[in-house]
Amino acid sequence: MKITDILGQEKASLSFEVFPPKKDTDFANVEAAALGIAALKPNYMSVTYGAGGSTKGNTIQLARGIQEKYGVPTIAHLTCVCADREGIKAALAEMKSAGIENILALRGDVPKDYEGEVFTDFPHASELVKLIKECGDFCVGGACYPEVHPDSANKKADIDGLKKKVEAGCEYLTTQMFFDNNIFFNFMYRVREAGINVPIIPGIMPITRKVQVKNAVKLSGCNVPERFKTIVDRFGDSEEAMKQAGIAYATDQIIDLLANGVKNIHVYSMNKPEIAAGIQKNLSEILKVI
Repeated sequence: MKITDILGQEKASLSFEVFPPKKDTDFANVEAAALGIAALKPNYMSVTYGAGGSTKGNTIQLARGIQEKYGVPTIAHLTCVCADREGIKAALAEMKSAGIENILALRGDVPKDYEGEVFTDFPHASELVKLIKECGDFCVGGACYPEVHPDSANKKADIDGLKKKVEAGCEYLTTQMFFDNNIFFNFMYRVREAGINVPIIPGIMPITRKVQVKNAVKLSGCNVPERFKTIVDRFGDSEEAMKQAGIAYATDQIIDLLANGVKNIHVYSMNKPEIAAGIQKNLSEILKVI
């Protein structure tokens, strides 16, 4: 099932992201976690792609297993980093053979300690989107940054880049994490004013460990509200308390988004079935009336 068909339904959707293992020897443990999340029957799941395509095989295997064992539609990530046209075409052929029809086209993270030119055939995600659309009947999504992409010169340049992705065939956008919903609402205003009308799905990251705050800021440059800093300062040294507080904070964000007319929510689960289950349980009755 294509993601655009899910997003086009009247009812709300809740989806989760998982990531494949960096080492093949860890695949069984990661697969068990991903299938534990799939067993919750979310509307769909996305499977990330390692830097430079380092986890391509595991990404495809994990996405296929989720679909085959639980019937949950999956999105396979695909990145521009260290990619050439023939390599992308080969990956797309593998995905098609595995029954994957949804792809998230990303510029991607540069591999650590990599030397040489990283973006050759695909300097931007828009070029990748265009090739994917040329190679098959894939539903293609993209990423967006409510607080501006770290490599963009300014907000206008960032929006211009999003427009190019949509013009190339990107059918929906999923945001990077954010912890202040007002940032998302302001971003939505700017995007719609610019004439970008594809569905935009907020990405929510439940922070359940103190160290994740620093990593989140480093990864995306996102703002951390004082309210959330206070929560982390108070509960961050207790593993179980921080997990409960993080799930509660993410739930609060999601409820606010749903109450304000946002229909589709994507959660970065960090391969933790208990976190995905906690979010889902907190929203069980709410999702029935949206």
